[in-house]
Amino acid sequence: MLSSQEQTQLMTQVSVLEALQRLIDVVAQLRSPDGCPWDRSQTLDTLTPYVIEEAYEVVDAIKSGDTQAIAEELGDLLLQVVLQAQIASE
Repeated sequence: MLSSQEQTQLMTQVSVLEALQRLIDVVAQLRSPDGCPWDRSQTLDTLTPYVIEEAYEVVDAIKSGDTQAIAEELGDLLLQVVLQAQIASE
């Protein structure tokens, strides 16, 4: 039987995985034939500058020590990673 703390940790992990799956689903929809024309027109190469920009923004946030900014910039970078992964899988 799980302790209360273990149950809370498990629920948090499930919530994170569900949120990640929603992001993956949204990106797949954006890339679908009925999706966003801009997203559909992107390639691994055209998105490279965005990945680099977001990576630098993560580094800047880390150097600033602002945990909120770090979380936000990591979220932006994650979006780029998921979009790149979707394109690569196509």
